[in-house]
Amino acid sequence: MVAWGLLIIRLIVGLTFAGHGAQKLFGWFGGPGLKGTAGWLGSMNVKPALPAAIVTGLFELLGGLLFAAGVWTPVAAIMIALTMIGAIVTVHGKNGFWATANGFEYNLILIAAVVGVALTGPGAYHLF
Repeated sequence: MVAWGLLIIRLIVGLTFAGHGAQKLFGWFGGPGLKGTAGWLGSMNVKPALPAAIVTGLFELLGGLLFAAGVWTPVAAIMIALTMIGAIVTVHGKNGFWATANGFEYNLILIAAVVGVALTGPGAYHLF
C-alpha cells in the first residue's frame, strides 16, 4: 500500500508541476508562455526576467516529470522545492502563512511533500 501511496503523490504533484512548467514555457493549458512569464517576473523586480522565466519553467517541467516518473527523485524534489522557495521569496512570503491571504502555506506543503518523498524514496512503482 505504501508503494501506491507514493505513486499517487508523485503522479499528482509531479504532473501538476509539469503542467505549470508547460504553461510558463509554452503557453499550454492557458498559461502565459515564456514572454508572459518573463513579464510577470519582471513586474516583481526579478532580474534578469527572461533567464529566470526559463529556469523556473524548466525546473517545474523537468522536475515535475522526473518526480512523477520516480527518476532521480531527490534531484526532482530539489528542483521543485527551489521553485517553491522562489515563489515564497518573490510572492507569498510577505503575505504571511495562510493561503487565504495569498501566503506561503501551500508552497510549504508542497515542499514538505516532495522532500518527504525524496527522503522516503520513490516507492516500488517507478521507471528505474
